[in-house]
Amino acid sequence: MATPRILLAGDALGRLNQLFKRVSSVSKSAGPFDVLFCVGQFFPESPEQLEEFRAYIEGNCEIPMPTYFIGDYGVGAAKFLSAVAKESSNLGFKMDGFKVCQNLYWLKGSGKFTVQGLSIAYLSGRRAASDGQFGVYSQDDIDSLRALSEESGIVDIFLTYPCCQLNFFTNEWPHGVTNGASTSKISSLMLAPTYGDSAIAELVAELKPRYHIAGTMGVFFDREPYANVGATHVTRFIALAPVGNKDKQKFVHGLSLNPASNMPPSEMHAKPPNTTLSPYTLVEETGSNEKRRFIDATPDEQYWRYDVSQKKQKLGDNGDKLCFKYISSGSCTRGEQCHFRHDEDAREQCIRGVCFDFLNKGKCERGPDCKYKHSLQEAGQGFSGRRSESGTGNANRSRECWFCLSSPNVESHLITSIGEYFYCALPKGPLVEDHVLIVPIEHQFDTLHIRPECEKELSILQSSLRDFFKSKEQEVVFFEWAPSRGTHANLQAVPVPLSKAPSVERIFKLAAKKLGFTFETIKGNTYLEGRKVLGSHLERSNSLFYAEVPGGLILERLVKENEKFPTQFGREVMAGLLNLADKADWRNCQVSKHEEEKMAEDFRIRYKEYDPNSG
Repeated sequence: MATPRILLAGDALGRLNQLFKRVSSVSKSAGPFDVLFCVGQFFPESPEQLEEFRAYIEGNCEIPMPTYFIGDYGVGAAKFLSAVAKESSNLGFKMDGFKVCQNLYWLKGSGKFTVQGLSIAYLSGRRAASDGQFGVYSQDDIDSLRALSEESGIVDIFLTYPCCQLNFFTNEWPHGVTNGASTSKISSLMLAPTYGDSAIAELVAELKPRYHIAGTMGVFFDREPYANVGATHVTRFIALAPVGNKDKQKFVHGLSLNPASNMPPSEMHAKPPNTTLSPYTLVEETGSNEKRRFIDATPDEQYWRYDVSQKKQKLGDNGDKLCFKYISSGSCTRGEQCHFRHDEDAREQCIRGVCFDFLNKGKCERGPDCKYKHSLQEAGQGFSGRRSESGTGNANRSRECWFCLSSPNVESHLITSIGEYFYCALPKGPLVEDHVLIVPIEHQFDTLHIRPECEKELSILQSSLRDFFKSKEQEVVFFEWAPSRGTHANLQAVPVPLSKAPSVERIFKLAAKKLGFTFETIKGNTYLEGRKVLGSHLERSNSLFYAEVPGGLILERLVKENEKFPTQFGREVMAGLLNLADKADWRNCQVSKHEEEKMAEDFRIRYKEYDPNSG
């Protein structure tokens, strides 16, 4: 397939004769080109220009190539686009554009689609506090685009529009984009303190597109490429001037762009000599001389980062299927290039003799002829409610379990406190300092179906951790995933700064919304009352995720038998809240045994004053 060749244009302002004349000229001299993308205001500024504009819309003048626009406002916009939206061919959810006429497509709101193999993301219109039909985007559009960014692959081009009026409340250039850029390219207008939108800065820092294209404040600006945090490729920001501008600034720009999906890693990771640091992480002096980071200074709800994207980029279309080579042998020569899942828990179950087809598909077609186990329990053992196992099955499982104290596999150097019914330990690959696990000593499937004396000890442990974190000016979030085919339970405790605590509930609910579900909220006089309610909801065939969040609330999600749910959901949401998306997978956080021993000893010393098992 030939490398796609695209044209980019700034604010058309209804000057379609001039725009398409220039496009045809560029195509003749340097083309052909496959597609045109227009950023900035597409519709006219005055009624006098409507006749020229209407000639193209009504098909009397030809549009020379497929053309997409995002600036859906100006004179006549509401009238024309209302009619377009009612066309039968435009009904429904269309991220690849509403067809206005032959070769002209309207990109509404926000979305992501593919053209000529290129991944295109867009945010249309100017920012507004509430939803509008034309010319504006809202927080919902930003959130939707953020959710779409979790899909696999790299965005080739991201299209946004900046308002040309400097006094407009939120300009849609990303705030801070000129940080670190060559001063010779920066006009005084770009240095004005009110220029740029922090919401766009947050979004582009998260999307990490190869090219970010914006309309302009009257100037052409081709920034040096900048390095992205958490990605190996660079981003180039290009702003285009309005069509027919009096300063004769460049308003049409051509690119020959190979899709990221087709590029070899060496080419994808190449950094030109003039590459700068990311402008969105550079420290800026504010008017009050206080230093801040652009990304850290934005609303907490922008930061939830459920890291499905990283997994899918590694796994591809077969991401839900297990790698037989890895599960059966513990290694795979394809490594990160493997399109199948390298799952540690499934590997552990395979070692225990569980059928690979059962793990991979949830069923085995060999039936009774299969010599392997079709249950995550020991052969011959069944569930007894959801309580701990007993007898031979429990003894066998305890020898294999990572959390049973009698198991040779237990990482005893991570244990920080041992009580009568529970112990505390640091996890392998902690998310943050003082990330703690509360683990039942018995092989228990969850911490919700336990004897009263066990519940009492657990409550004391949780209270001691709350007091410990309070002394450090932190709150704590407890969460647990209790699968129906459970292994050894563990209740995770992750501290959060006081400044983040009010946002925890909001971030969990936003994460749930992205995955298409809502939480049930439990509010009792105490957490203990709420836990009793949770226990009454959890049945043998169901799984349960819950989080005890600051403010006395418990968020609950009951997961039906055949329903999929990400097992690391709690950790991944917390990683997003704390701006630690790269640590969402615990395997990215592993350290040496010596470092683990030091972390555990340091925690024991700091926690000793609060530890109910101390002394």
